[in-house]
Order: sequence, then structure tokens, then C-alpha cells
Amino acid sequence: MNDAWMPGAGRLRTAPDGGHLKGGAPRAVWQVLDADPAVISARSAADRLRDLGRSGHLTWNPLTGEIIQLISVLRAGRSLGGPEGLSPLGPACAEDSGASAGPAAAGPAAAGPVAADQVARVNTEGRLCVQICVVAFASEPFTAGPLAGLRDIMDWLGCWGIPRRWPAGAPVALPSGHAGRGSRRLWARGGHFGASQVPDWAATGPGAIDIGRLTGIPMPATPGGFDEQTFYRRCGVRRGYCSNHALGSKAGSGAKEF
Repeated sequence: MNDAWMPGAGRLRTAPDGGHLKGGAPRAVWQVLDADPAVISARSAADRLRDLGRSGHLTWNPLTGEIIQLISVLRAGRSLGGPEGLSPLGPACAEDSGASAGPAAAGPAAAGPVAADQVARVNTEGRLCVQICVVAFASEPFTAGPLAGLRDIMDWLGCWGIPRRWPAGAPVALPSGHAGRGSRRLWARGGHFGASQVPDWAATGPGAIDIGRLTGIPMPATPGGFDEQTFYRRCGVRRGYCSNHALGSKAGSGAKEF
């Protein structure tokens, strides 16, 4: 059985989730919080996202390797479709509002949490839609620096059958990240996406990240379903990390949630 809560990650269970997932291809979405990883911890960022009602599944500081999980992988997140970053209005709106885009200016009284009916439906699309909020800047691609903890994240995502492919290609650099709307056709294939590639969301992050360094060699679709030997060989997942994969095995299938 797979772990709905990532082994080894810190947990913040009080965060509200986005409801039931509606089915479809599994995917992971990478977004940045426009925060300095040398200053802001993953837990501080997770606390802020919870207070804003915009919790994703994981908050990750690639400089320190700290990972905080807010929501079970079996439930929808709440971070897609709204403002980006840790500011109530997001970096794109901060100048107009007279507020700083940085986390220091986003005090608890700045804005209330997002109501349940305001959470974009894109959060619920897919049998998995894992949202990874990275403590980093879109203008400085986080893949250019340390990626402490990345392998643990990728191994866990792999346990759930999320293929290491980028159907929409590499996210583009600022300021062109939101130039085109995300493709519904490519989104339906599942895999990995940047926030700027999510349909119906005018996001700009995560910037020009190196998807080869992030996810390694893409795993091609295997006729007939999930092929474990191909998965381990091409994707480099540590054998034994998963007790089972998301599509089942001879020993059984299912999900374990603690």
C-alpha cells in the first residue's frame, strides 16, 4: 500500500483541503511562492498558505530540504487558480495594492481565507493532482541551486504512478509565463506541469526551471499499464521505497492513510 502522507515529511494536518478528486490522469503541479528559501522555512510558508486558504499538498524548501505536507494525496488541494505566492493578492497585484509581494508584508490580518466555493475546480481534476509549493522565486529558477529532498519527493510521486513526463514541455521564463492558456488536451494526459501550464489559470511561475534536472528521464507510456521494471530502471526510484504502486500489484492494491 502507498502512503497518502509522504514518509519523512513534516505534517500540518489542520489545513482545509479542496474536497474529493474527480478522476482522470494523475499529475503533479510545480509552483513557486516568490519567497527567499534562505529566509523562509517550508513550515512558515505552509502556515501562511493554510491561513490564506490556499494550501497545496507539499511545501518544499529546496535549500534546506525541509518538506511539509498539508493535505492527504487522496484529497484535492487548494493552491491552483488563485493568487500566487504568500501575499494575499499575489506578486502580480502587490504593486497596485500598495503592499509588498514579500512574505514579511503578508500579515495575518491582510486577508481572510479563501471560501470553499471559491476554490477553482481545476484543483479536483485527476485521480491525483499533487500540488508542490516551492519556497523560491520565479525570476530565479530553483533548479539552478540545491535541490535537497527532491529525490524523496520524486520517489513518493512515482509510487503513486505519476509519470515523469512534461506534456506541455518546459515552463517558460518570466514575464512570458502566463502568455498562453494551458492546454486542456495536454493537461488530460497527466504527468508534470508548471503552474503557468494549468488550464484557466493566469499564473506566471515557476519560471524557466530545468525539467530534466527536476524529473530526470521521462517515463514513456507503457502499453498495457504500469511496468515496474521500466519504472525503476528509467526513473531511478529506490527499490523498496514503495510497498506498492498506485495501480496495484500481485500482492494487492489500495492506499494507506495514517
